Amino acid sequence: MPETTARRVVVTGLGAVSSLGMSADALADSVREGRSGISPIRSFDTAGFPSVMAGEVHDFEPRAALRRLDTDRWGRSSLLAAAAAAQAVEDAGLDRAELSRARAGSAMGTTSGEAPAVDRLTQEWVAGGLKSLSPHLVSQVPAGRIAAAVNTELGLTGEAQTLPTACSASNYAIGYAADLVGTGEADYMIAGGADSVNRYTHAGFLRLGALSEDVCRPFDKDRAGILTAEGGVALLLEPLDRAVARGARIYAEVLGYGLSCDAKHMVHPDSGSIAECIRRAHRNAGVTPDQVDYISAHGTGTPTNDITEVTAIREAFGDKLPPVSSVKSMLGHTMGAASGFGALICCKAIEQGFLPPTANLRETDPALGPGLDPVPNKARPAEVRIAQNHGFAFGGNNAITILGKVS
Repeated sequence: MPETTARRVVVTGLGAVSSLGMSADALADSVREGRSGISPIRSFDTAGFPSVMAGEVHDFEPRAALRRLDTDRWGRSSLLAAAAAAQAVEDAGLDRAELSRARAGSAMGTTSGEAPAVDRLTQEWVAGGLKSLSPHLVSQVPAGRIAAAVNTELGLTGEAQTLPTACSASNYAIGYAADLVGTGEADYMIAGGADSVNRYTHAGFLRLGALSEDVCRPFDKDRAGILTAEGGVALLLEPLDRAVARGARIYAEVLGYGLSCDAKHMVHPDSGSIAECIRRAHRNAGVTPDQVDYISAHGTGTPTNDITEVTAIREAFGDKLPPVSSVKSMLGHTMGAASGFGALICCKAIEQGFLPPTANLRETDPALGPGLDPVPNKARPAEVRIAQNHGFAFGGNNAITILGKVS
């Protein structure tokens, strides 16, 4: 039965498979230096595309990263998710066999699920008709397989929820997982997200006019859009008392989260709704704006997103803004994994005492107003006790998580 009182929930394990490194530590080191994970696209033919750059993961070897999954039967996003989850469990110092006997599950976010498999199936259909579709590719398509891959790899028998709320999905997953652990319905949850670079998503953002040709420059006066990217990210959540009892390293506490839906426009964000999402997150976490030391922005680098996001922050925070930066300037936009990577970097910022930078920044857009500190180009030492992590998605789905140093 669930606990009668809410339990404090902490992050004790981190995992990352990204263009900036194949572990959480490697990713954090790259972010601190303001390095770029962007390179020419290899995963599909870019002929005809004006933008041929993305944040692809070139060094990922699923067979080396995974023990149980038959890698030929699972799509790339599922494999990325499972690999990141396996890292998080190891980082947390948990035994897989013990975890498989515990009340443990996963909640993973995504935007496009296994879009690379859909791309290949579409090519088969066009070339040879419906009957030519490869059954093994058809079986990979359901997005629910992303969380199922995590549970299968780790032998978890609890929930396996895949949340397809696009670019805010990992924050939804973290909030959902924290609720399960906090209420006692689960003792361990793995939360995060995964998506893969693919022609479908790349072409979609191009047609929307949201794709940069070469560099992502959040908050810069010359910003031109996003760069697509991929990766898998995972945070292991457990109750504070359990973590303390087993002597676990604690990165941060999940203080709370806020959700909202703009319910206005499919792709144009609404600053008022985002500001209300911020206020809900603060109320749920029991914090006030002046206590927030850092904001990991959604920060896509599109003209509309950045000004809308900063406007919302000003509405919620007033004239005094904490530092606000975007790791998408280095990683690219990892879609459903994006806010998961933001949460991971918040955990590292809290643990290691630094402000993550916004790379590629030459001149902050004056239209964003005075007092904005986007932490240009390289990390700065700072005590980060409370970090606010943003995730906003098409359809107006907004999700914000608040992470804090355990005291």
